[in-house]
Amino acid sequence: MGTQITQVEQFGFERIPDESRYARPIDLFRLLFGGCNTFSTSVLGALPVLLGLPFWAGAASILLGVAVGTCVLAPMSLFGARNGTNDPVSSGAHFGIHGRIIGSFLALLTSIAFFSLAVWSSGDALVGGAHEMVGLPVNGLTLSCAYGLFAVLVLTVCIYGFRFMLWVNKVAVWTASLLFAMGIFAFAGTLETGYAGRLQTGHAGFWPAFLAATLVALSNPLSFASTLGDWARYIPEHTPRRRLIGAVFVAQVATLAPFLFGLATATIIATKAPQFIASGDYIGGLLAVSPRWFLLPTCLIAIIGGISTGTTALYGTGLDVSSILPRLFNRVRATLAIGTLASVFIFVGRFAFNLVESVSTFATLIVTFSCPWVAIMVIGYATRRGHYLADDLQVFNRGLRGGHYWFTGGWNLRAMGAWVASATTGLLFANVPGEYAGPLSVFTGGFDVSVPVSLAMGGLLYPALLWIFPEPDTVYGPRGRRFVRAPAAAARQAPCPSAAAM
Repeated sequence: MGTQITQVEQFGFERIPDESRYARPIDLFRLLFGGCNTFSTSVLGALPVLLGLPFWAGAASILLGVAVGTCVLAPMSLFGARNGTNDPVSSGAHFGIHGRIIGSFLALLTSIAFFSLAVWSSGDALVGGAHEMVGLPVNGLTLSCAYGLFAVLVLTVCIYGFRFMLWVNKVAVWTASLLFAMGIFAFAGTLETGYAGRLQTGHAGFWPAFLAATLVALSNPLSFASTLGDWARYIPEHTPRRRLIGAVFVAQVATLAPFLFGLATATIIATKAPQFIASGDYIGGLLAVSPRWFLLPTCLIAIIGGISTGTTALYGTGLDVSSILPRLFNRVRATLAIGTLASVFIFVGRFAFNLVESVSTFATLIVTFSCPWVAIMVIGYATRRGHYLADDLQVFNRGLRGGHYWFTGGWNLRAMGAWVASATTGLLFANVPGEYAGPLSVFTGGFDVSVPVSLAMGGLLYPALLWIFPEPDTVYGPRGRRFVRAPAAAARQAPCPSAAAM
């Protein structure tokens, strides 16, 4: 096992042969939970307090966001095992061979946002903890060194590939969980469950803040929407679907631990060191109110969690970019390129802008764009009864054209039209307090309804377009289509264009 871990992964975006798939649903759980079991999730959990919500309202927003996000995310676990490739490549079956670029775009946004958040939160915690323990100065130089260190460590793991990343997350799940459990003893006597916040239920800003906090909590599970296939592609194809979906649900329920740790400690910070809440500095506030003996566990969580979260965020995007530009990048080079781009965002977001606001805005965009994409993918899976032609999904990656998923010049206008309309409309209704307000948000009284609008539109518009403009029989399996009508006889008999060189 040790020599295998240190071997650079050979599989890329092509379908992984069944005999080479060694992962299990428990590994999917480890990667999902390990990628969230760190301070980056605690920062999201602290956001309700930073927005002014009371403790119990904050807890409700987290529970609601995680529950809804998990229900939307869970069916996405089916594609990787079914097709043996990542989700953006699988999306070509519904969006078209060229339309799969939408999934790649979402993966890129997700990678930059959550890789940056992992490195930032872990770097701040490590430097701050070292300052409290040994007097290391907290300045631009030390923070930059910490960010650079984490970026290099994450890149190293991602370059070695899936097996090394899986080993890291196996360690992270148990170690970080134990360290977070120590936080119960560190803060049990000072927990502020009665924290009232500055926005009570009747306050005009309460519900917009509540929805904003819910949206950010929802963004955490949805951040994996386009990356589950990166790991599930190593799970054997005939694994029961209930086990895949169950692994996602259990992993996301487990993430409530770091979420609620962030919320609980944020109320303590707001009471004992409110200046940190006012400046949006959760990590600094956590270090200020922590007992001295908990500083070492804090540093260890920062190191372990930063690497595990960063690797799960970055690994898949390098894989996907290599599939889009196979002549320019292999998986390793693409990972280095995306890692460098994300590192630039880390420094710009940390030293030039308020990172809490930046992440909040970025999370809104990711969720608004991801929800209709996921809805289209899941509805497509249901209407086709899980039938896919794995070889035809690779047409674009091989520089070919044609195949069963060519549709109209490589674009399935039904899915593309539904996604563009839904994502655009959702963005027009988006409202991130103090950051962005879509022009249609004035009609909702300041409420951010971008997610339900984009999700509902995608879930309704796509099947409507399938009904009005039926897809050809060639994309359905021997059991035929489900929930949608068949095309006219002439269209049913139309031959599928064979894949050919561009």
